[in-house]
Amino acid sequence: MFGKKAKQAVEGDEDLHSVKVFSYNDLRKATQGFSDANKIGEGGFGSVFRGVLKDGTLVAVKVLSATSRQGVREFLTELTAISDIKHANLVTLIGCCAEGSHRILVYNYLENNSLAQTLLGSRYSNIRFNWRARVKIAVGIACGLAFLHEEIRPHIIHRDIKASNILLDKDLTPKISDFGLARLLPPNATHVSTRVAGTLGYLAPEYAIRGQVTKKSDIYSYGVLLLEIVSGRCNTNTRLPSEDQFLLERTWALYEEGRLEDIIDIDIGDDLDVDEACRFMKIGLLCTQDAMARRPSMTNVVRMLSGEKRINIDNITRPAMITDFADLKISNKEQRPGETRSPTTTPTTKSFTTTEPFSSSETPTQSSM
Repeated sequence: MFGKKAKQAVEGDEDLHSVKVFSYNDLRKATQGFSDANKIGEGGFGSVFRGVLKDGTLVAVKVLSATSRQGVREFLTELTAISDIKHANLVTLIGCCAEGSHRILVYNYLENNSLAQTLLGSRYSNIRFNWRARVKIAVGIACGLAFLHEEIRPHIIHRDIKASNILLDKDLTPKISDFGLARLLPPNATHVSTRVAGTLGYLAPEYAIRGQVTKKSDIYSYGVLLLEIVSGRCNTNTRLPSEDQFLLERTWALYEEGRLEDIIDIDIGDDLDVDEACRFMKIGLLCTQDAMARRPSMTNVVRMLSGEKRINIDNITRPAMITDFADLKISNKEQRPGETRSPTTTPTTKSFTTTEPFSSSETPTQSSM
C-alpha cells in the first residue's frame, strides 16, 4: 500500500488530484537551473530551492538525491503522508516530479524560513520573536501535531519534530515540514518498531534505545522544542559551561530550585508574561518525562498551553535527558542549525537515518502505553 499509493500520486491518480505532476524541465526553469543563488536549504536527502512557477507562484522545490536509496524512500514516504491532508500548521504539498531518476517535491513557499535559522540560528535575523509570537508558534505546532496524531486516519507519527522542520510564513504561523521519516500508525496499534531515525537531543529514550516509535515519541520531541522556543536556546550547546550545555538538564535543575524564570530568553521584550512562560516550560518538562505514560497527549498539551486544562505538577519528575545516553559522545564543535556532517563526525546534533520504511522489522504492535 505504501509504495502503491505514492506511485499513483506520481502518475496523477484521480483520488489524489490535489497533487500536480510537474515535468523536470518545468522545475528546472522555475529554479533557474537549480542555481545555488536559489538554494534555501540542504539536508541529508537533498537540497531545497526557491522557485517561481509559470503563473508567478512562489514555491519551495525539494530535490532528493538521485543516487540515494534513502532519498527515493523518503520521497515515497512524504508523498503518502501528506498528499491529501490539509491543516493550517502543516506545509502544503503542491506537486511532485518523478521523471527518470529525478525525485522532486514542490511545496508552498514560506517567507521566514525555519525556527532553527531565525530564532535559534547564530546568524543575525531581523525577525523579533516577542512573547505573543512565541505563544502563537508553540500553540500552532501543538495543534498541527494533535491533528496528525488524533484527527486523521490513519494517524501519523512525524518522527523528526525539531526546530529546522518548523517553517514560518509571513505572519509567523508555524508549519510542520519534512515528512520523509513519518510513519502511519495502523488502527488499534500503539507503536511501530523501526530502525532509529531522527536527531539526538529530540529523541525519546524508548525510541533511541529500543526502536519503538509512538505518538509519545513526537510528544517528547515537542517538549524539547517548546523549551527551545521559550529560552531561545538550542537543546545542546557545548560552547557553554558544562552545567548549561544541555537545555533540558538545565531547565530541570532550575525547576527543582524554583527558578524557571532564569532560563527565559532575555530578548523576548516587554510583552513577556513570566507566569505563562513558566507554565509553558512545565509543559515541556511533562512532555519529556522518562515514562511514556506520564507524557500528555497533544490534545491535552494544546489545552494546557491555552490554560483550559490545569497542569498536574505531581506528574513532573526528572525527564529523560541527553546525558542519559552514556554511550553517545558529544563533540566540542557545535553544529549550526540545518548543517549536515559526514558519518565519521560526532556533531552536537547527531542524526540517525533509516533505509527501510515498513520493512519486516517494522511490525505494528498492539499494546498498552
